[in-house]
Amino acid sequence: MGNELTKRLLWGGLLAGVGALATIVSNRIAAAIWVRVFNEDPPE
Repeated sequence: MGNELTKRLLWGGLLAGVGALATIVSNRIAAAIWVRVFNEDPPE
């Protein structure tokens, strides 16, 4: 039982970390595209 719970917690942590990383990367890519297209900083 404890082993299964540990695996679930690790999976949740891994999923959260990958999701956060994907969000950061996609935000930076979108900002770079915005700057190239409009030649200004993206809106806050």
